[in-house]
Parts: sequence; structure tokens; C-alpha cells
Amino acid sequence: MRTALAITCLCLGLSGLPLRAAPTSVYLQQLSSPEVRDAVRAGQRTIIIPVGGTEQNGPHMALGKHNLRAHALAGRIAAELGNALVAPVVAYVPEGRISPPTEHMRYAGTISVPEDAFKAVLDGAARSFAQHGFTDIVILGDSGNYQAALKTVADGLNRSWKGSPARAHYIGAYYEAGQAPFIKALHERGLSEGQIGTHAGAADTSLLMAVDAAAVWPERMQTQASGVSGDPKAASAELGQIGTALIVQRSVSAIRSATAAPR
Repeated sequence: MRTALAITCLCLGLSGLPLRAAPTSVYLQQLSSPEVRDAVRAGQRTIIIPVGGTEQNGPHMALGKHNLRAHALAGRIAAELGNALVAPVVAYVPEGRISPPTEHMRYAGTISVPEDAFKAVLDGAARSFAQHGFTDIVILGDSGNYQAALKTVADGLNRSWKGSPARAHYIGAYYEAGQAPFIKALHERGLSEGQIGTHAGAADTSLLMAVDAAAVWPERMQTQASGVSGDPKAASAELGQIGTALIVQRSVSAIRSATAAPR
């Protein structure tokens, strides 16, 4: 056994291949700087920037709904890709005018930032990763209100990076998979449009239950609560797993297609 191990090590040494351990996590913030450096050198050059948001979700869901989902699902996507790491979630996003308040800012706990500041954070993060050797910077978001801004940032980066190894990829498939395809699946399982809703209803709540049930409080669910569209009482983790599977599968496919395209 020792002889075989010695021969293996000798062969690796003669071939010039470094003996590096694989990263212990797909999450950048859980790794050391040398681990990230070695992962990039070993070919792990895709980085996912997940975007969440901190907003009201009725009385039955945590304000960090989008952050929790983006973190968990980006991790699953990275694991499926096999060559990607996940950046910290961008939790500060445009959520409406602050004063006088509009949109979700009308509810306590919501945090909103100007769109220009939001775009600048994404731009700076992406350029940081390119500087460190990542060549495919993937931007995806869990909420619908900033999807156009994500695409604008990716397009601007690609204009700036033309001719360089780095590329930015806006992956709209992540958000889109949790919309029409998931809603169709819920209809097929007997849910009505009124139950599914558009915010903090059965669809929205089920997705969070599938990734972090502790952030949902069933005893607080109300059919017509302020800030809620839909019926969260019809939600379940089982229904949410249908949606999360769609999101992961379609995102992985979209990222693979984007990164495989000619530079």
C-alpha cells in the first residue's frame, strides 16, 4: 500500500501537477484566500453572484426570504456545475423610494438602496472577481424588481471586457423558472390563481419552505394579510421542491450554455 502511494505521489510530482485539496465549500465566504487562489488555478473559474433583497413578506415570512433562497439555490447550482464558487449574497437592493416611501418601503424592516448604488456594487464585485482570475462571472437574482438592472450591469461589463478573458453572464432563467413554469406546475396540482398569488402567497411561500422552513411561521399565515397577494396556507415544502428543482435545473443549463459560447 505504501509503495503504491509513493509511486502515485512520484508520478504526480514528475508530471508537474500540484497536490491541491478541493475547496471545502462552494461558498466563497467560507474559504480562505489561498483556497480560492488554488481553486482558480485548478480551473474553478466560474463565480456566481446571487442577488437577494431585504423586504416585507407578510407576517408569516422572514424579511430575508430572497437572501435565504438565493444563497441556498446558488449553492446547489454551483455544486451541480462542479466548477463554480458562490459569492456572498447581495442583500441591499432597490425596494422603492425611501421618503416618502413606496412599494415595500411602506412596511417596516424593508431596506432600499438607489439603483445606481446597487449597480455599482455589482460592477465592483464582478471586477474584483475578474482581477482574481475568474473568467465567467454569473449574475442571477431572486426578485423580479431588479432583473433589468442585472442585465444592464452584465452588458456594461462585457463591453468593458471585450477582448479579455473575463465575461459576465446575466442568467434570467433563474428568476423565470420560478414564475410561469412553477405556476403551471402548481395549477396542475390543483392550486388556483388566487392561492398562488404574486407575493408571499402559496408559490412564494412554498419556495422558501423548501430551502429554509424555519424562516416561515405557519401559525401567522393569513389569507388577506397586508403585504400578501395569494394564500400562503396552501403552501408546502413539497410544492416548493418542484419550484427549486426547476430553478436549479434551468439555471445550470443556462450557465453551461453561456459559458460554452465562443468568447
